[in-house]
Amino acid sequence: MSVAADTSVRAPLPVLGRDVTVPLVTGGEVTYAALDYAASAPALQRVWDDVAAYAPYYGSVHRGAGYLSQLSTDLFENARRTVADFLDCRTGDQVVFTRSTTDSLNLLATALPDGCEVFVFETEHHASLLPWRGARVTFLDAPRSPRQAVETLERALADRDPHGPALVCVTGASNVTGELWPVRELAAAAHAHGARIVLDAAQLAPHHPVSVRDLDVDWVAFSGHKLYAPFGSGVLAGRADWLREAEPYLAGGGASRRVTRRGDGGVDVEWHDGAARHEAGSPNVIGAYSIASACTALTEAGFDALVAREEELIGAVRAGLADVPGVRFLSLFGDDAPRVGVLSFVVEGWNSSHFAAALSAEYGIGVRDGLFCAHPLVRTLLGGDAGAQGECGAPEAGPGEKSLNAIRVSFGAGTPDEHVERFVRAVRELVRDGARWSYRTVDGRCVPDTSARG
Repeated sequence: MSVAADTSVRAPLPVLGRDVTVPLVTGGEVTYAALDYAASAPALQRVWDDVAAYAPYYGSVHRGAGYLSQLSTDLFENARRTVADFLDCRTGDQVVFTRSTTDSLNLLATALPDGCEVFVFETEHHASLLPWRGARVTFLDAPRSPRQAVETLERALADRDPHGPALVCVTGASNVTGELWPVRELAAAAHAHGARIVLDAAQLAPHHPVSVRDLDVDWVAFSGHKLYAPFGSGVLAGRADWLREAEPYLAGGGASRRVTRRGDGGVDVEWHDGAARHEAGSPNVIGAYSIASACTALTEAGFDALVAREEELIGAVRAGLADVPGVRFLSLFGDDAPRVGVLSFVVEGWNSSHFAAALSAEYGIGVRDGLFCAHPLVRTLLGGDAGAQGECGAPEAGPGEKSLNAIRVSFGAGTPDEHVERFVRAVRELVRDGARWSYRTVDGRCVPDTSARG
C-alpha cells in the first residue's frame, strides 16, 4: 500500500484516504475506490484536523480542576450542544453519547417501562431488530410501499393494549436498499395510538437533515463512524423521562452523584438524572468531539448540495448498469423510490462474495457483500428460505455457486466521479468477460488464489 497524488474530483467534502493506492492482483497499483460508506464512511479531513488540533490538550472530562481537564470538559459539553442543534432537538431533550447506534438502541432497550410493547419491521438492521429482548416484541412484515408501511403499523398498534407503554422502532433509510422511509407519517401513527417512536438514523443522518422536532420522533440514534467521524462514538438523543427513570445503563463513576456506606455495611447510591446517568466511566471525549465536528462540517456544506450530488451518483450507477444482463437491484418500494447513496444488487450466475472479491483484487474497489446485518430483509428481497444460514458478510457457497447474499455499493460526501465510473466499468467488464484471476474460499471469504501467480 502506498500514497499517491490526490486524484479526487467533484467530491464536496475532502475525506481521509482519497489518495491511498492499493495493489492489484493483476499487477500495478490504483487509487482505492472506497464504496462501502454504509458500513463505515471515511473520516472527513476537517474532522481529522480538528481532532489533531485538540489532541495536545486532551484531559480527563468532569474529573479534574486542571486547565486541560476543564478545557476538555467544556469541549465535551459543547459537543453535546452541537449535536442537539444538528438534530434540532426540543427543549428538555437529552443527548447521550454512546459507542454506536447499536449501543444507543441497547441503552434505550434497558430503559423501557415495565410491560412495554415494541413494534419493529423485519426490514431493520440487527441493531434495531435485536435489542428488545426484555419486552414483548411484534415483528412486522416487510412493506412494499411507504403507504403500506404506515398501514401495517396502524393495524398492529390498533390491536395493542391502549393503556400500556409502547415503542415503535424504525429506520430512516435502509442500509440494504437505501430507500427513505416515511418517518413523519410513522411517527404520527405511533403517537395517534399512544406509542412512542425511536428513529435509527445511522444511514439517514450522513445524507439528509434529521430534525427531531419536524419528524416528531421521540428518540434518534446514529453512529459517528457513518457520519464521517472515527473513534467509535454514537448518539442517543430525545425525551428524558424514560432515561431518567431507568437504572443506569452502566454502574460506575460519572453516573453516580453520591455514594454512601450504610450501617449494615452496604452502600446507597444517588444517581445523576441527566445524560451522565447513562455515561458511566471516562467518556470518549475525542469521539464526541469528532461527531460534533462532522455535524458542523455537514451543516456548513449544506445538505441541499450534498443530496443533489448524491442523486447524481445514484443516477450514474443505475444508468451505467441498466443494460447489463443479469444485474438486479434490490428494492422494497420500487426502483424510483427516493433513497440515499446505498444500492444493493445481485448478478445472475455469480456468487456475491466472488464478485466483490474480483472488484477489490482486480479494480481496487471496496464494496460489501453478504446479508449486511439485515438477514430477514435480504432474504425477503432475494426470495430465500427465512431459516437459511449465513452471517454478516460471509458467503454461503464457493466461487461460481449460488449464494443467498447480495453486493452493496454505497457512497457519500467524499466520493469522486472516478470511483463511480470505475465501479460501473468494472461491473460491466466482469459480467461480460468474467474474472481475470482465480479465486478460492478461505475462512468463509472468497479471496484471490495467490498460487495462480506466475
